[in-house]
Amino acid sequence: MKNDLLKLIAAAIMLCVGVTAAQALTTAGPHRPATVPANYVITPFGYFDPSCVTHLAQGDELRPGENVIRHTDGSTVAMHTCAYPHYRGDGAQVVGDERGVKEPDISHAWIVAAPVTTSSAYGQIYAQWSVPPTPNSNDGQTLFYFPGLEDIKNTVTILQPVLGWNADYASAWGIASWNCCVNGQVNEAPSQPVNSGDIILGYTFNNCASGTKTCGSWDVITWDLQNDKFSQMTDTTNYGQTFNWAFAGVLEVYDVAQCGDYPKNQDTNGGLPNGIAFDQLALWNDKFQVISNPAWAICKPGSKGSDCPILLSKTGSPQCNYGGSVPKEVIITY
Repeated sequence: MKNDLLKLIAAAIMLCVGVTAAQALTTAGPHRPATVPANYVITPFGYFDPSCVTHLAQGDELRPGENVIRHTDGSTVAMHTCAYPHYRGDGAQVVGDERGVKEPDISHAWIVAAPVTTSSAYGQIYAQWSVPPTPNSNDGQTLFYFPGLEDIKNTVTILQPVLGWNADYASAWGIASWNCCVNGQVNEAPSQPVNSGDIILGYTFNNCASGTKTCGSWDVITWDLQNDKFSQMTDTTNYGQTFNWAFAGVLEVYDVAQCGDYPKNQDTNGGLPNGIAFDQLALWNDKFQVISNPAWAICKPGSKGSDCPILLSKTGSPQCNYGGSVPKEVIITY
């Protein structure tokens, strides 16, 4: 049976819609790869022309079958098709979407990831994590932390609730829910500012009947439990994918010049390495049954094998003792 609690939370959120802050993604800085145009912006999927980023209004629905975005009042506008290529974190050009990339590698700036796969499909993922302190050094770096869902056999998009530093808010933390990147177009729900120490709840679930492996309707919610601010995608599309690739947590970075560009651990008395913990983790299959002890793996630069069917970036960041631990909670360290 589907987790009704999350459905009730989503309904409650929709009743509390308020005014959101304006969004302004960070422009690619002077340390960007030489191939990336100066006017491009940084997203959790690489560098994109600003015209290729759609900032959705609260409640907007992506309807690719009709090629429209449906607003809450029932009106529609045409979905955008990006007229420009985008670029991964290493400067590699991608035209259209990720289907043009045959190897399921992550050269667009993922540094550490905790994946698991299934021969069937996932119906829901849930995680909590704390907003880290402000980084000690500021070199214009952009940091993203998130769980997410993809299709390992047909990588077209990723659904993800994201915490970002210097992303939507200059030299500050913020949250946003994302769906990317069919036809090279990025879709972002309204972002919200958050503060260090706040607890972020991120969850993604489908709206189909139990046993639907390729569901066309999903909700993605990123919620700050301290200030009740949230970023939500409702009834967003899967673009025909079967989400059989789950990530409990990912660290993705741009323009990190030194290890001090990462935030320190909040538990300064515990002797723990710097990092972030994704806890209260839960993963459901397509029948909405909780999966006991998912076999999360820690993948870091250079690791590849049966547990890590991705090749993480070896460039774009200094070596900062990247790693992590599992299984009760996923801790990504640096």
